Amino acid sequence: MLLKEKVIVVTGAGGGLGEGIAQVCSREGAKVVVADIRGDAAENVSNDLDGESLAVHCDVADDKALDNLVQEALATFGEINGLVNNAGVNFVKPFLDTTSADWDRVISVDLRAVFFLTQKVCQQMLVQTPVGGSIVNISSVHSHAAISGAGPYDAAKWGMIGMSKSMAIELASVNLRVNAISPGLLNTQIWQDVLNAAPDQDECISYWKSNIPIGRPIEPEEIGELAVFLLSDRSAFITGANIFADGGMSSQLVSKEPYESGFIEGN
Repeated sequence: MLLKEKVIVVTGAGGGLGEGIAQVCSREGAKVVVADIRGDAAENVSNDLDGESLAVHCDVADDKALDNLVQEALATFGEINGLVNNAGVNFVKPFLDTTSADWDRVISVDLRAVFFLTQKVCQQMLVQTPVGGSIVNISSVHSHAAISGAGPYDAAKWGMIGMSKSMAIELASVNLRVNAISPGLLNTQIWQDVLNAAPDQDECISYWKSNIPIGRPIEPEEIGELAVFLLSDRSAFITGANIFADGGMSSQLVSKEPYESGFIEGN
């Protein structure tokens, strides 16, 4: 078990990707703090985990809620060994229609909350024995390239990478590691929303398969496996990294042609 007896906090763990990460952490022996703005959902996920767990209602955009999350984790388990900053707000709206309220909402959840929760957790990790721990920030392929209408979200996910690298180099000497994972399209509610919004679901599936070399969305547990590795002592020399787990999406120059192309051998 890669995380035996380690206490891991996972935000946004009441469903989707966060739930998948929490499940793999639990399977690998962690005591999991399931944090989510949806308290009932957090309770349901916590109850479904095989190992020790704690559900905490937490709005990550609220500083007092972040303090409470840390204190509840400590009151129950006595320490924190790892944090997965997964909670986030998805956003697609035309640039010219985006309001300051839209901007503030996305940045406060997707970026500001990551900075200050990480700060609070790292302060605790520095007074524990032994000193140290691992932070995993869930970014996105949006940290590499953009889509139309996702300005605040793109800004937050690009910002998360710069922030993670800055934290990593500052904290490396005190045995605190910070890394990021950038997933591609996930088989969560996001994928279902994409399908439901399409006029033809078969055409939609074909389109997305052409943009993902592996040919399918990612399962949440697959990101969970990577997160567990980064949280574990087996990744002790890895810090400041941004790992793309996207089925090859960010490596592809353009989507696959909807026809069989002939050979091009050059002159």
